[in-house]
Amino acid sequence: MTSVEQANKALPAGSYTRGDVLRITLEVNASADMTWAVITDPVPDGAILGGGLGRDSEIATKDEKRDGEGWPAFEERSFETFRCYYEFMPKGVVKMEYTIRLNNVGEFSLPPTRVEAMYAPEMFGEASNGRVKVEAGK
Repeated sequence: MTSVEQANKALPAGSYTRGDVLRITLEVNASADMTWAVITDPVPDGAILGGGLGRDSEIATKDEKRDGEGWPAFEERSFETFRCYYEFMPKGVVKMEYTIRLNNVGEFSLPPTRVEAMYAPEMFGEASNGRVKVEAGK
């Protein structure tokens, strides 16, 4: 997670307040070629940008990057998770980014980030996520 826009600049790195905009970078190292793979990354409740809603910031999401030979077919940005579906994910490294705005105050325990081949569920990988604490701010 890297900060794109911080509501309270006086806070130390790793401290977050409501209204902060963060860029999440995911790097997947696939051990084999997979068709129809999905990356599922949970987000703190209500924290997503780029879903096409009226209050979304196109400026905040414009620098999101993709790297690697994967063929993304569809992105799903909901209030609880970010999902990116790949028609084909080759063996090797695929990197992608997405942007969130922290909208709700609280301490969030997020389930693991998961990558899996949709039609071969025995091919998957998981990475644990730490707790995210969002303060009220000013």
